[in-house]
Amino acid sequence: MSEASSKRMNVFERYLTLWVALCIAAGTLLGSRFPGLAEFFDRFTVAQISIPVAVLIWLMIYPMMLKVDFASVRRVGERKQGLVVTTVVNWLIKPFTMFGIAWLFFNVIFRDLITPDLAQQYLAGAVLLGAAPCTAMVFVWSYLADGDPAYTLVQVALNDLIMLVAFVPIVSLLLGVSGVPVPWDTLALSVVLFVVVPLVAGWLTRRTLIGRHGQEWFDSSFLPRFGPVTIVALLATLVLIFIFQGETIVANPLHILLIAIPLAIQTFLIFGIAYGWSYLWRIEHPVAAPAGFIGASNFFELAVAVAIALYGLTSAAALATVVGVLVEVPLMLTLVWIAKRTRDKVCARHECALPQVGAAVEPVSIDSGEV
Repeated sequence: MSEASSKRMNVFERYLTLWVALCIAAGTLLGSRFPGLAEFFDRFTVAQISIPVAVLIWLMIYPMMLKVDFASVRRVGERKQGLVVTTVVNWLIKPFTMFGIAWLFFNVIFRDLITPDLAQQYLAGAVLLGAAPCTAMVFVWSYLADGDPAYTLVQVALNDLIMLVAFVPIVSLLLGVSGVPVPWDTLALSVVLFVVVPLVAGWLTRRTLIGRHGQEWFDSSFLPRFGPVTIVALLATLVLIFIFQGETIVANPLHILLIAIPLAIQTFLIFGIAYGWSYLWRIEHPVAAPAGFIGASNFFELAVAVAIALYGLTSAAALATVVGVLVEVPLMLTLVWIAKRTRDKVCARHECALPQVGAAVEPVSIDSGEV
């Protein structure tokens, strides 16, 4: 990773929560002051999918897919324990703990604060987050915690492949159990549009450009051009979504906190399971930390897109997924700090060397306040 890329990541991590908060505030203000904006954007909808949001979602995901080299799946046989941890936690534990925690809070603990219809919608949004482990941002969390970048790539690639076949059945099962009707065809179409299409486009672009110009040019000259694209698309998406949610938020500001509570509990629980399991299994820190981050964070671009496609831009389910975006960054930075603080203890159980990021680039220090 180049020094310039490291600085961009540092700035990105330091200020993303602020940008997200400002965009949510701007969207809420616009939506509450100018309700006609929501009606205007709602005209550009085809098959329950908003065209403006679809374009922004693609702009978010495509640069991330450019970074995923699926040829690295050939390394799946190296250090199998890390892959076992992330696979079991992400697909056999995480979706079901998310459903259980969200159901408990929205239907039992908060039942006097929200209506049954809102509880079901918030539960649906939480399930969509729980069934989509992180694809892109985990590279950032792994880097900050001194994770092994090559092995992180293998973990992400494996989870992406599993998500292509497991996301729809898991979401349909859990939402069916919760009493929320799920249009299977719309859900499957959303996965194709927001995962398969950008994945294939990213793979073709990567393969073509590396073949013509080489890996070094691709990593140092081409990829950095897309850094701002993802951030701008994410922030624009938040503004647009909160234009539709403006009146709801102004009328029910408490609901943002109610949604955030179970999502935060789920985040710490899943990280604790994956990271704790890795510690007990004597998995080295550069593999253990990313294994915990992948499950703790979410592929929120997919969750937001599917929530919008299934329930609409004005739905409470879409609001729940967007709250996931709001709380994820500060929560994940906290987990990065925990992983850094416990690194020596983890390494004491296994001889592990930190990845060499580059001779001229020092590892990012969470303790020093650089993030």
